[in-house]
Amino acid sequence: MVLVSNGQSAIIRTERGLTIAGTRITLYDVMDYLKAQYPPKLIREKLGLNDRQIDSALAYIETHCTEVEAEYQECLQTATEIRQYWEERNRERFAKIAAIPPKPGQETIRAKLQEWKARIESQS
Repeated sequence: MVLVSNGQSAIIRTERGLTIAGTRITLYDVMDYLKAQYPPKLIREKLGLNDRQIDSALAYIETHCTEVEAEYQECLQTATEIRQYWEERNRERFAKIAAIPPKPGQETIRAKLQEWKARIESQS
């Protein structure tokens, strides 16, 4: 663990994994931003960390790169499995909801929604 000047660990292991002490933010949260090539200052602002916390997190990630990367990949795999589970479990429900005819008077709203969805999909 990375120690701060008062001798306490800045990175601790919790049931959530490697966590920045005093927060609920994991190193895997930081890794998401690093993988997206965010600069440290922006990561700090996005996660509401102070300079000491982000510096400790980045130092720990750099020092224990292999370990953190392996755990990060496990987290990504678990998240994918959970998402797939819930998508499959709710597939029938979403199909039923989509099949419900629109309420009278909502045609304009639904048309705008479909237009908006199409615009978003075309941008992706």
